[in-house]
Amino acid sequence: MAEDSRDSTAPPPPAPLPPKPAAPKPAAAPPPNVEGRTTSIAAPATRAAPAVGWAPDDTSPLVSRRVWIGVAWGAFSAASAAALAATGRFMFPNVLNEPPQQFKAGFPGDYSPGVDERWKESFGVWLVRTPEDLVHRAAGFYALLVTCTHLGCTPNFLSANFEGPAPRPLERCGIALADDGQILVDKSRKFQYELGQWLDPVAFLKL
Repeated sequence: MAEDSRDSTAPPPPAPLPPKPAAPKPAAAPPPNVEGRTTSIAAPATRAAPAVGWAPDDTSPLVSRRVWIGVAWGAFSAASAAALAATGRFMFPNVLNEPPQQFKAGFPGDYSPGVDERWKESFGVWLVRTPEDLVHRAAGFYALLVTCTHLGCTPNFLSANFEGPAPRPLERCGIALADDGQILVDKSRKFQYELGQWLDPVAFLKL
């Protein structure tokens, strides 16, 4: 019988370790109480992407920034057009609306001695019938321009024709009889007293 070569005194091999128990799974969280609120959990709201061509900050709930820019440019254009029109009107005065320089003032028999103001508003002239003119020493008519020689305003008539801060008397304008016998007043011809021009025959109509 063969002899067993293994040492009967050797310790037996160690026994295998038992497996570790698995960790317990956490209990599932209870569903939220949504009774009386909604039927399902709402998804988080997301911001809508801006429309193509609009600026990211164009989010005014009433008027967009593009509309405000359009309004501003429109107002600026209107103001510029108005200023340009006013400048053009200043550079090209409308002479067509001004009263004519010559007009017929009726017949001499239509006037009484004294100052007649019927042409003051429409033509800027006082027509005066005098029994003796202080310059021509005769009876007749003369026409006075109603423009003050001080400030260019329209004064009230004064028999002396020279009063207050005015530097000189009012100017006379041309006066004559037309072919039909009416008084013809010519505002394009002006005569100043201080220059001796009132002595001009055209500055006085003798009758």
